[in-house]
Amino acid sequence: MRTAIAAPPFGMIVYTEDERQVVEAPSTDGQMAPTLYLGMDGTGVPMRKEELEGRPGKQEDGTAKTREVKLVTVWSAEGRDEEGTPVRDRGSVTYSAAIESAAQRDTDQTPSEFAARVCREATRRGFESVARRAVLGDGAKWIWNLATEHFPDAIQIVDRFHAKQHLSDAAKAIWGATSAQNKPWAKARHDELDAGKIDAVLAALAPHLDAAKEVSDCADYVRTNRQRMRYAEFHAAGLCTSTGVVEAGCKTGIGTRCKRAGMHWTVEGVNAIIALRCCKLSGRFEDFWERRSDAHAA
Repeated sequence: MRTAIAAPPFGMIVYTEDERQVVEAPSTDGQMAPTLYLGMDGTGVPMRKEELEGRPGKQEDGTAKTREVKLVTVWSAEGRDEEGTPVRDRGSVTYSAAIESAAQRDTDQTPSEFAARVCREATRRGFESVARRAVLGDGAKWIWNLATEHFPDAIQIVDRFHAKQHLSDAAKAIWGATSAQNKPWAKARHDELDAGKIDAVLAALAPHLDAAKEVSDCADYVRTNRQRMRYAEFHAAGLCTSTGVVEAGCKTGIGTRCKRAGMHWTVEGVNAIIALRCCKLSGRFEDFWERRSDAHAA
């Protein structure tokens, strides 16, 4: 039997209010990591029918079954593995997410709802106060528009896995998924990407641009994001080039709770649940209840 998820009781909605109202910057006591990473992503959540009326979607008839929850994650990664790759620092990850728009016009006087959320989380973590800042994403334009607008001096990095996946898709389109040339060609392009040889990647794609849309799309993706794909330079500087932390947040913070079989949410309901999940996963649950207790005592 399919279950429709109704709006949450008032006691759960207070988490969403608390996130908007309590924005405290960390104390500058010299204990902050020298580098902080801010990642953004989105994931679809199944919604009740009335929440989807008039919204276009990816179904065959053009309708939608989901709405996108946008997530911002901040973390540090000062540790290193055997290969010198940065490793997420235990307990350093915080999350904030909701069904909110990131769209914003140049003439708007205030940031979009999600941009405001990102700025609140950045303030809580002292993102603008550290010596080095990096924004990571999968290549979606809204991510880079937001990053450029609000964190213009941050290093922008496209997730290396997504970049390589585009090249693998192009290889399948060129040679065929079962061709003996497919994987070796893709591996050569991956190696060029790791070495920072973007021109070589584009040169290898150039003869095949008319072969399939996946190839021309891949070339456009690489050209558009080439400054965000300087992986050899990023590695030498000890920077993360993976959004695994962000994707884990989408799965753990949102997917495992909100995308179970038969679930259909209201916007108010899912935003309240997500606010609670992010509060707990970010280690802010006890602080929230202390504030509630102090408010009632007053």
